Amino acid sequence: MLRIAVQSKGRLYDETMLLLEEAGIKLNRGKRILLLSAKGFPVEVLFLRDDDIPQAVANGVADVGIVGENEYVEKGAGARLVKRLGFSKCRLSLAIPKDEAYQGVAWFEGKMIATSYPEILTKYLAEQNVQAELHVISGSVEIAPGIGLADAIFDIVSSGSTLVSNQLKEVEVLMQSEALLIANNELSREKQEILDELLFRFEAIQAAECKKYVLLNAPKDKLSEIVEMLPGMKSPTITPLADEGWVSVQTVITEKHFWEIIGKLKTLGAEGILIIPIEKMIL
Repeated sequence: MLRIAVQSKGRLYDETMLLLEEAGIKLNRGKRILLLSAKGFPVEVLFLRDDDIPQAVANGVADVGIVGENEYVEKGAGARLVKRLGFSKCRLSLAIPKDEAYQGVAWFEGKMIATSYPEILTKYLAEQNVQAELHVISGSVEIAPGIGLADAIFDIVSSGSTLVSNQLKEVEVLMQSEALLIANNELSREKQEILDELLFRFEAIQAAECKKYVLLNAPKDKLSEIVEMLPGMKSPTITPLADEGWVSVQTVITEKHFWEIIGKLKTLGAEGILIIPIEKMIL
């Protein structure tokens, strides 16, 4: 049985639960809401505070964990990074009152900075040769300047709307963050095999993200031009149709280039274009 530590609430919790569900891991809901087993797969999920997950994985309370990179770097607990998961992206930034004139990091000299990430911030300030005081707060960091607790803040920023609502502006980005899969350094062979299967499922889900399966009918005299703009995982699949002047073409395209490619296909005479979402992709 592999024990996975997961954040107990918030955006990371929601996206992690969606990932587990897409990977075929369905939890048995019961009275023990802090620890739930899964149906049909040898894992159990332990719900913890996000800042407790790195240490829980490092000391073996959990075998693996899904945690924000910000907490993984801040805690430095010794768990190993297994995979970047690509969701719950944000950044750790310094922000100051919006009316303050800012010309560089020297602005923070002698200032009080409120933060939940003292280790990351201390290292950065030392690198910049800036002396500042830190006021460590576990939550609602953004309100500190407004109520006189600090001159500035160092905190997570996603859309930036929270900063705006608190009359703050982002002035320095110290690091980018996303969800990580981390693991204990001493997993047994059995647990490593379960983790390998879990990784296989996660990678199949990630491979399918932002991709569409395209089927279309194409005139043979335009086939080379159509194939040139339709790269597949290796190459498009071409199938003859009953009409000798036409073929069926099947491939995978990224959503980023979807409308641009579809427009060009129509110009080249492609017809019956069918777009199908991809749930999983095994490479």
